[in-house]
Amino acid sequence: VQLVESGGGTVQSGGSLTLSCKIMKDYSTRSYCMGWFRQAPGKDVEGVAAIEGDDGTRSYADSVRGRFAISRDEGDGKILYLQMNNLKPEDTAMYYCAADFFNLQLARHYSNWGRGTQVTVS
Repeated sequence: VQLVESGGGTVQSGGSLTLSCKIMKDYSTRSYCMGWFRQAPGKDVEGVAAIEGDDGTRSYADSVRGRFAISRDEGDGKILYLQMNNLKPEDTAMYYCAADFFNLQLARHYSNWGRGTQVTVS
């Protein structure tokens, strides 16, 4: 499964960004548990948000709950989104999209990963 992230950039503290993750070929985000993860320099990978493929149950890290929202497009399910509001400098990291057949939620051992998109909050 090939995943391609986009939408990263530099934003001021308090600003917003929306990340996108496209699942390539004939796959759909509705067939997988999809997650957003991030890794800041010198830190471990952190699960940020996840959405389960079957019923759309969402999970969020405590650090982003109420500020970030995960969703997928209502059409063919080719795009996963992460809406990020009220961004803080500590949100600065490389953000990765991931997919797995199992409902791993925020666990890190997803089978399929994108290459990431950088988010910098100044």
